Amino acid sequence: MELNYKRYGDSGEHVVIVHGLFGMLDNWHNMAKKLAEHFQVLSIDVRNHGGSPHHEDMSYEAICEDIHLLLDTLEISSAHFIGHSMGGKAVMKLADLFPEIVDKLCVVDIAPKRYKPGHTEIFEAMLTLPVSELSSRSEAEEKISVKIKDKGIRLFILKNLDRVKEGGYRWKIGLAQIHANYDAIIGGVSLSWPFSNDTLFVRGEKSNYITEQDEVDIVDLFPNATFETIPDAGHWVHADSPELFHQVLLRFLL
Repeated sequence: MELNYKRYGDSGEHVVIVHGLFGMLDNWHNMAKKLAEHFQVLSIDVRNHGGSPHHEDMSYEAICEDIHLLLDTLEISSAHFIGHSMGGKAVMKLADLFPEIVDKLCVVDIAPKRYKPGHTEIFEAMLTLPVSELSSRSEAEEKISVKIKDKGIRLFILKNLDRVKEGGYRWKIGLAQIHANYDAIIGGVSLSWPFSNDTLFVRGEKSNYITEQDEVDIVDLFPNATFETIPDAGHWVHADSPELFHQVLLRFLL
């Protein structure tokens, strides 16, 4: 699996960014540029997302194997990792499977637990959208607005549309594969032993993804974990409050 990736910066320690479900490395472009003032940043598209290849296996173990292989190919022996949502679960599992390559770990608005399904309407909107017949992105947005009421989420999802030269559009995301693996994606992440390196869990004040009980369970697995709450931010912390989030990252990583 040869992942699509982008590198930023040419000096400092390595930082790897792993996006969330339905996302891509482009979502983190501005943050990666800011971090590149201090670090060498590697932002990746996980399998079935962005410009990376599609595959039937979307397990966290497979995602971690991809990341490990990429770092080995790029001759990066270790790095700090930042993972958001699904990407947060991926980097937690990476710390379990390949602890030698993980320096500091930053997990953004996710806990290692199983979550209830919360993307049903998004899947329905995407799977029923007649992408090959679309004439414009505005038409696509109008059609999915029946299922997806939030404009920000609609625009986020529609970044996964690619125009086809012959006409119409296509999903560049591996939609069928992600849908088939959704139960595993929302499932819990187990660790074989506690990960003792410095770990930061960042949550949005308006998000309910990390509860007080989750904090207790997290510290059992990550004994050196600390927690930061970003005021007025929801689940997409890096988009809702980029300046404050950037400051929190620098305090932790530098």
